[in-house]
Amino acid sequence: MTRPIVVIGAGGFGRETLDVIEAINEARSPSPFAVVGVVDDAPSELNLSRLAARGVPWIGTIAEWLASDTDSSYVIGIGSPSARMQIAERLDSAGRVAETLVHPGATIGSQSTIGHGVVICSGVEVSTNVTIGEHANLNPSVTVGHDTSIAAFVSVNPAAVISGDVRVESQTLIGAGAVVLQGLTVGEGATVGAAACVTRDVATGVTVMGVPAR
Repeated sequence: MTRPIVVIGAGGFGRETLDVIEAINEARSPSPFAVVGVVDDAPSELNLSRLAARGVPWIGTIAEWLASDTDSSYVIGIGSPSARMQIAERLDSAGRVAETLVHPGATIGSQSTIGHGVVICSGVEVSTNVTIGEHANLNPSVTVGHDTSIAAFVSVNPAAVISGDVRVESQTLIGAGAVVLQGLTVGEGATVGAAACVTRDVATGVTVMGVPAR
């Protein structure tokens, strides 16, 4: 059964999320999703033109969508963990259903659990016994090692590597190409800079950068 879906966010990750939906539809028959359009409270003219070029309509703000469409599920295509959490809480309280999207070009290991609203892009490698919390985003070519826990609303940017038995707490952002070594914890709301190498635990709310990350 094909389900109507909207993508929240007209920016770059929102359009990458559209790519994930298209790939899922191409890989399955019948296609599981029918894209109604993109919802964004303040889309830029550039992003609107990029949506128009791919034939996907902007259908208004979140409030306008909630008032006019009672059938569609949603997925949040926004990179900011805190913004994603605020939007998810609003939509979940309105009774809307979040879809979980896993690109057919991703690999998911045995005994892994993926929460609702998660977006997993092409080239992602998730090992065995991994837990991914609700509304987390794994960008292209991310690697997640065995027995790792990624909490809700985490963003892992392209080509980052999270080693085995790591704990990444909620609303954390792991930068592009960063590496988190085995057995560590990255605290809630922390930011790991691009290409950083995390060699010790990262405290709640802290930003770390460099090799080793400080």
